[in-house]
Amino acid sequence: MNRKVSHFLASAAVAVAGISAASAAYAADYKVAFFASSAQNGFNQAIYEGIEKKAKELGVEVSIYDGQFDAALQYSQIEDVLAGNKFDAFIVVPNDTVGIAGAVEEVGKAGKPLATALFPIGPDLAKLEPQVPGVTVTVASPPAVGAKAQAEKVVEFCKDKDPCNVVILIGQKIYPFDNLRYESYLEVLNAQKNIKVVATGEGNYDPDKSLTVMQDILQANKDIHVVLSNADQHLVGAEIALNNAGINVPDLFLSGGGAASIAIEAIREGRWDNTLASYPVTMGSLSLEAVVKALKKEAGPSFVNMDEVGPLPAIIDKAVLDKNPDFKGEWAQ
Repeated sequence: MNRKVSHFLASAAVAVAGISAASAAYAADYKVAFFASSAQNGFNQAIYEGIEKKAKELGVEVSIYDGQFDAALQYSQIEDVLAGNKFDAFIVVPNDTVGIAGAVEEVGKAGKPLATALFPIGPDLAKLEPQVPGVTVTVASPPAVGAKAQAEKVVEFCKDKDPCNVVILIGQKIYPFDNLRYESYLEVLNAQKNIKVVATGEGNYDPDKSLTVMQDILQANKDIHVVLSNADQHLVGAEIALNNAGINVPDLFLSGGGAASIAIEAIREGRWDNTLASYPVTMGSLSLEAVVKALKKEAGPSFVNMDEVGPLPAIIDKAVLDKNPDFKGEWAQ
């Protein structure tokens, strides 16, 4: 074999090896279905943004399904998609963390990896380790831990006020995770004699709904000191209602959840006081990465505690932001 032919064959071998290596990442042609609790919800959209970014990196096809904050609809969507057998893996932001277990078990029986994002699936919302057969990985934070941390900040604010009147805005108490957050708030606040929860409203993660709810609350409760919420979207509407009522918002203590960019801006400006950190884009990326690893039979974690992987502390206030001037948040609202 002459030198030219030998060099050609060697070059061809290298080229083929390169193609094979690239194909290993893309040839599987995996398809992953994302079941949003609501595709219209900003947080879910940010999770999907993270899924799409990671999918592009890995060469994976992804599709989104709109759960419309309807647990029964989401359950049937998972059943229908599973029956269609067009997807290799599933990512779910559950509307009902307990009721959805039956559908998740069917996914497991079909041998398809499933990641639950934002909340654990199963009876114990404090447990990130998978509880239901069919859950491959949980990418979430324990809801009660963050809620208690928020409430403890309220206690600090209220220490020199008696009474200190608190309004709580929650998503929907019918949801197990929201009910757990609400009960966690009350556990901390009710232990303080000077703190009085004067009203509770359900904002359903919607600024417009929260605006209406807060307007109704203010008709019966003019003298308030704190608005405590599990979602930044609620505070967006609540702030408008407070301003419309002639209340000086910076005098109050406003605590939200999600670390949306609008919350980060409000905290920097001194209008809001803190937000419970969340990183939905990162959450989506980690969820997709986990199910793809499972499809490739690669080792991966059974859970990711989002409280431990973020760049900032769990409670983000102005002092934290002053130390991190470049932080913008991973979603709008």
